[in-house]
Amino acid sequence: MNIVIVRPGDLGESEISRWRELQVADPSLDNPFLSVEFTLAMGRLRDYVRVAVIQDGGKIVGFFPYERHNFGIGKPLGGFLTTCHGLISVPGLKLDVRTLLRACRLSVFDFDHLVPGQPTFAPYESDVRPAPVMDLSVGFEKYIEQVKANSPKNLKTVRYKERKLGREQGEIRFEWYSPDAGTLRTLTNWKSDQYRRTGRVDRFAQPWIVQLLDEMHAARSESFAGVLTMVYAGDTPVAGHFGLRTATTLVGWFPAYDTEFARYSPGIMHHLHMAEHAANSGLQQVDMGKGGREYKSWLKSGDLFVAEGRVSRPSPAAAVHWIGRTPVNKARTIVTDRPNLYRLADRVLKGFGRMRSPAQNQSGTPVVKEPWGVG
Repeated sequence: MNIVIVRPGDLGESEISRWRELQVADPSLDNPFLSVEFTLAMGRLRDYVRVAVIQDGGKIVGFFPYERHNFGIGKPLGGFLTTCHGLISVPGLKLDVRTLLRACRLSVFDFDHLVPGQPTFAPYESDVRPAPVMDLSVGFEKYIEQVKANSPKNLKTVRYKERKLGREQGEIRFEWYSPDAGTLRTLTNWKSDQYRRTGRVDRFAQPWIVQLLDEMHAARSESFAGVLTMVYAGDTPVAGHFGLRTATTLVGWFPAYDTEFARYSPGIMHHLHMAEHAANSGLQQVDMGKGGREYKSWLKSGDLFVAEGRVSRPSPAAAVHWIGRTPVNKARTIVTDRPNLYRLADRVLKGFGRMRSPAQNQSGTPVVKEPWGVG
C-alpha cells in the first residue's frame, strides 16, 4: 500500500474518473457528500482540506477526503455541514488506521456520520444510528401509502392545510430544480432567521458557506447536482429546500419556510411535493439525515445507518481532544435518543434565540411551536 496526500485541486482527470468509478460501484457510497465534486468545491474554499490517495500495486484503490486542523486534529470533510463521510474505495478495503492517520499527519479523527461497516474504521465505531429515508424505489404512490399507514391523521391534516393555503393565499405551485439565485437567497434568508430564532449559530454568516451553496447550486450533471425546490402560494414563495443529489439519491440539507405561513405547515407540505417530483425524476430515495425531528418518523419509509466513533494515535493533542469532545458527544447522544429531552433542549435554544433577538420578536415575528414547519 502507498498513501499519497494531495490537495483536491491537485487531483488529475484520471484520479477524478477513478473516484467516480469507485463510488458508483458500491451502493453504500451513494451519497453526494462522498462525490468528488463536493470535495473539489470544499478544496477551493478551505485551505485545510486534503485527500489521501491510496494505491495498491500502482493502482488506486481508495480516496480518503478529510480536514486537517491545528495540532493534527482531523475532521470529516465539511464537518458540521455534512451528513455522510468515509473512505471511497474498493469494497472491503482494510487499512491499518493508524498508518492512515500517520500518512495524513493526524493525531485523531472524530466521526459521527461515517458509512458503517467500512473495515478500516469498523473496530472504532462506538455507535451506529438510523438516518430515516423516503424510499421511492417502488414509486411515489407506494411511498405515500406507507406515509398514510404511519399516521393517517397527519397526512389528512397536511392535505387539508394545503387546500386551505390554496384558497386563502393563492394556487399551490411547486418548482423543482429552480435555477434562480434569488430564490436560493430567499431560502437562506429564511434559514438564517430560523437559526437566530431558535438560538443556533447562523451558518450563512460565514461567507464561504454561502459561496459553497452558490457553487453547488450551479452544479449540473447526471451524477451530481444541487437541487433547489420551492412551494408557492400564487406568486409568493412559502417553503423550500436546497439539497444535493447523485444519480439516484437526494440528500436533505437546508429546508426552510416563511414563518408568516407557519399555520399551514408549509415545510411538511413541501417535503411531500419534493418526494413526488424526486420519484418522477427517477430518484430512488430522499435521505433526511439522522436527528430528532418528529416529522421524520412518519415521513420515512426506511432507514439508512451512519456510524459514530473516534480513532487516534497516542499524542498530547489526541488526549486533549478526547477530554474536550467525549462529554459533549455523550450528552448529544443522550439528548437525541430521548424525545422529551430533545424537545426540552429545543425550547431552551428557542428561548435563548428570543433573548438574543428581542427587536425581532417585538416586530411580530412569530415563534413557531408546531413541528411541521420543517426547517
